[in-house]
Amino acid sequence: MIKRILLAALVAAPLCLMAQAPKFGVVNSQDIFNVMPEKATAENTLKTASDRYETEFKNLQEAFQKKLTDYEAQEKDPSTPDAIKQRHQEELQTEYQKIQNFQQTAAQDLQKQQETLLAPISKKLQDAIQAVGAEGGYTFIYDLSIPSIIYHGSGAEDVSAKVKAKLGIK
Repeated sequence: MIKRILLAALVAAPLCLMAQAPKFGVVNSQDIFNVMPEKATAENTLKTASDRYETEFKNLQEAFQKKLTDYEAQEKDPSTPDAIKQRHQEELQTEYQKIQNFQQTAAQDLQKQQETLLAPISKKLQDAIQAVGAEGGYTFIYDLSIPSIIYHGSGAEDVSAKVKAKLGIK
């Protein structure tokens, strides 16, 4: 009788261990992120803002170039008083500083807009991965788009399709 109980325990032990084995999945979040429709919308918004900044930047450059050309013409004219030349030099320096400030402000604003627009999309993707993990009973889901992960075994299931399905992406 004791032998039968021990035999049953020995047979059941590996089954119990297998039932508790961790379940691994892999996902390529960057690939999914790139095909999300919200990302395209955000990129279009950023492109529009960037184009507006580019147009304004060109206008500032053209105005600067015109003033520079006028200054160079006056510089060659010996009858132009030094006070006028000095004033035009100061105007050029001021315009150049405005262009530099504009570039810096534009870059900062575009960066802030990008973060604001892409953060909810990233959160939505992360929530979908979390939901797939919980629904599938995964212990770990590794993100293949992170360069530090360089190997995943054949036993890992790619759950990218499930995450795309959760997001409604075909």
